[in-house]
Amino acid sequence: MSDDGERAPLDRVVGPVDATKIPRYAGLGTFARLPLTSDVEKPAVAILGVPFDAGTSYRPGARFGPAAIRQASRMLRTAYDPALDVTIGGDHTITYGSLRAYHRRYGPVALVHFDAHLDTWDTYFGARITHGSMLRRAAEEHLFDENASMHVGIRGPLYDRSDLSSDASLGFRTIHCRELDEIGVAGVIDRIRARVADRPLYLSIDIDVLDPAHAPGTGTPELGGMTSRELLAIVHGLSGLNLVGADVVEVSPPFDHAEITSLAAATVAYKMIGLLGLSRSAVKPGKPSASRA
Repeated sequence: MSDDGERAPLDRVVGPVDATKIPRYAGLGTFARLPLTSDVEKPAVAILGVPFDAGTSYRPGARFGPAAIRQASRMLRTAYDPALDVTIGGDHTITYGSLRAYHRRYGPVALVHFDAHLDTWDTYFGARITHGSMLRRAAEEHLFDENASMHVGIRGPLYDRSDLSSDASLGFRTIHCRELDEIGVAGVIDRIRARVADRPLYLSIDIDVLDPAHAPGTGTPELGGMTSRELLAIVHGLSGLNLVGADVVEVSPPFDHAEITSLAAATVAYKMIGLLGLSRSAVKPGKPSASRA
């Protein structure tokens, strides 16, 4: 496993820095203090930061997300080699490019989208590709499997009564955040697993699926969201699914406090890397990975 951010010395190429010997506040700021991809002969996984927020509709700042997530990830402990890609940082527009790349390899993937918002509106400010419309563009290109895809954590006011029916016509099924109180974490996990089954799965997590109390550093916060414990438990419950790729997006450090949001994103990314390693589609070290979004 490696990081593509900063160059690491050659004596660190076999794994992360030992935190019992070198303090977490010291050394390079790569994800979980892992070596660079360029310093590993055959990396099994590449963690890609995408410093981009040109698709935002409200508060910019997600371009600083990758660096902040890497900084917060100093607290993580890595002890195994998982097996594909996880993309971190940037606004949610980057998922569109990732889905295109994964479609070239797998065809339409099952898409499980954790978000406070549907992201299937047609345009924002006349722009067709934004963080609130990219899933409609993806649907138009048949990048995801309409019989196996869903939103989780949707809440807040919509633009029109027809937004939900329009979204459903694209193939999405929705678990609203208010349903979490009724069916609990186990119920959410059961619905996702039943919907996805054994299809190749792409997991996209907008950090604003969390309540602002757990993720204040994001561009379009919505009250009434998940706790970090609920999100981590749900992601953990997807173990064994045919996960092929994932992203964590919309971390905006200018609005964060005490690295709450960045640490949440880093921990979620770490959890998803573990799922990739357990996936039945896990790529063996040395084999080209599925995408570079």
